[in-house]
Amino acid sequence: MTELKDINAWRECLAEFFATGLFVFIGAGSVVASGMVSPDGFDAGRLVAIALAHGLAICLLAYSVGHISGGYLNPAITVAAIINSKISLTRGSMYIVGQVAGGVIAALILMGVVPDMHEGNLGAHGLGSGVDVGMGFSIELIGTFLLAFVVFATAMDKRSHGVMAPVAIGIAVAVVHLVAVPLTGAGINPARSLGPAIASGFWTDHWIYWAAPILGALIGGTLYRFIFAREGESG
Repeated sequence: MTELKDINAWRECLAEFFATGLFVFIGAGSVVASGMVSPDGFDAGRLVAIALAHGLAICLLAYSVGHISGGYLNPAITVAAIINSKISLTRGSMYIVGQVAGGVIAALILMGVVPDMHEGNLGAHGLGSGVDVGMGFSIELIGTFLLAFVVFATAMDKRSHGVMAPVAIGIAVAVVHLVAVPLTGAGINPARSLGPAIASGFWTDHWIYWAAPILGALIGGTLYRFIFAREGESG
């Protein structure tokens, strides 16, 4: 209750709201925009554009709000941080609400500013051709495992050069997208998946984009904490 009455906690929640919303707007927007300039189909150039948009956006936004809220910008990472005692349950829950709300509102805004003929599914995530549920779940789990491992190693370990953490996290997001976009769309962030799903009504296999990222983040963060972090040197 003390945290719920703390104005600073609400400022941090608002930072997560705006930053996650901007990430979803840029990420989903890059899918729409790249489709407008490459109408003949999905090619390597479009893949690189989408990966760079997501990676650069998370890097810039983590730098922008990292000193305010920690720059989680991802409910899966936030859950892993709560479980590993990096953030309290109350504050973490506030962050998750802010992240999800930001993602949904950003997707609705994107739908309003994109011409109807180019909306498609607004970058909503779905399994690629020939990718079954087990494959998709595994890809999302591994991708989020990598992201969480990098976050815990660079942003949550005091031995790391923390000032470079957003760069490493942005690179992690980009490389996961380079591999996973053709296979699953590269969710690895439930807020990024939920917003376009609500705006477009595309819900096929949506549960994967919550269950796999949360499990992957829990495994990646917990593994780093108990195997690689030193007591008193991670925070």
